[in-house]
Amino acid sequence: MPLSQPVNRSLRHRRAIAAEAYQRDDGLWDIEVRLTDTKPRDIELAGDRIRPQGQPLHDLWLRITIDEEMTVLDAEACSDWVPYPSHCDTIGQAYRKLIGLNLRKGFRKAVRERLGGMHGCSHLTEAAGVLPSTAIQAFAGEVISIRDNGEDDPNPEPPYQLNGCHALRFDGEVVRQFYPRWYGHQPTPKARAEAAPAVASAPQAQQPAANGDRGGHAIDGNDAVPADRPTGTSG
Repeated sequence: MPLSQPVNRSLRHRRAIAAEAYQRDDGLWDIEVRLTDTKPRDIELAGDRIRPQGQPLHDLWLRITIDEEMTVLDAEACSDWVPYPSHCDTIGQAYRKLIGLNLRKGFRKAVRERLGGMHGCSHLTEAAGVLPSTAIQAFAGEVISIRDNGEDDPNPEPPYQLNGCHALRFDGEVVRQFYPRWYGHQPTPKARAEAAPAVASAPQAQQPAANGDRGGHAIDGNDAVPADRPTGTSG
C-alpha cells in the first residue's frame, strides 16, 4: 500500500544513504555506505559562501571489512563534499576505531561511545548505523541460514529471522504458514533473559544518535544478540 496522496509541496532537501555489501575474493566482506545531502537550489554556507545547485552539501563514504562472524577487521572513511573543507574532512582516520567491534554485539552503542559528538562526524556516525542490518541482509541465505526444512531439519534452533519483528513472531500467521515447526515456539528462559535488557533500552533507541537501534529486536542494540533470533532479514 503506497503512502497517502500528499498536499501540494516542493522538494527542499534530499538525504540519501546507500549501503552495499561485497563478498571479497579473500573470503572477507566489505560493507560500504555512502551518505549524500543535496538541495534543488544554491546552498548558502557560513562566511557568505554559495555552493551552486547540483553540488552536494555532503558526500561521505564509510567502508568496513568484516569476517563471517561480523567482526570489523578494517575501516576507513572519506569526505568528498563537506560544508567546511579542510575541517570536516579531517576526521576520517578516527573511524578506524570501528576495528575490533562486532556488528552483532553492542555495535551502535560502541560507535556512539567512540565517535559521538566532537569525537567524530555526526553524519558518518549516523551512516554507521546501517552497517549491521546491511551485513545481515548480505549474509542471509549465504552465511546465515534463514530456511527451515520442516521436521527433517536437524537444526535445533529456529531460522535466524524468526521472532525478530511483528510479522515473524512465533505466534503469527507467517510462522504458522511458512515455518510451521516453529509456530508457537517459546524461547528458552536464558533467551528471554538475554533479550530483556534490549527491551528496557528501547526508549534510548529513539534518540537521533542511536540511528536505528531496534529496541527489543536490535541486531546489535546495547547487548549481544539474544538467542531468540533478532533479525535484519526478511526471510
